[in-house]
Amino acid sequence: MASSKLRIIDNRKKVTKVKILLITLATSALVATSSYAQDTLQQTSIATTLAVDIAQAAVSACSADGYNVSAAVTDRSGVLLALVRADKAGPHFTNASTQKAFTSASSRNPTSAIAENVSKSPVAAGMVDIPGFLVLAGGVPIKVGADTIGAIGVAGAPGGNLDEACANQAIEKVGARIK
Repeated sequence: MASSKLRIIDNRKKVTKVKILLITLATSALVATSSYAQDTLQQTSIATTLAVDIAQAAVSACSADGYNVSAAVTDRSGVLLALVRADKAGPHFTNASTQKAFTSASSRNPTSAIAENVSKSPVAAGMVDIPGFLVLAGGVPIKVGADTIGAIGVAGAPGGNLDEACANQAIEKVGARIK
């Protein structure tokens, strides 16, 4: 009987040690996870498949109005994901649409608003000198709530306001996929 009591006590000690080990491991994992979480950042960005669809929708919207344009879509950082050019669009429109998208993604604002600010404020006028920026209407951020997940730039219509209208139509067309 004494030996069975010793075994029970010995087994309880082993169970207690295992519990302590498990609690220690779990605590360590939680501490490591919180430390890791403090040093990382999660961001949402537009997927390439959606970027292609938005660019195509913008070119189609402008084509329906008789304008031969180029449409570029970037991710949230301004990196080009999609570029679509109408068959008869000028070759310079590809760079212009890409720069408008980059400008909008970088600033998280429509380029028409930036152009307006630049025309009204000597301080803001320096924005035209930022490498890669094109301060003309036609760049529109793509947002989920308040977060910018990408941007579109359209160039080639006979006015930046028309470029911007095509960009907004494209975003509206895929609106259900952005939410």
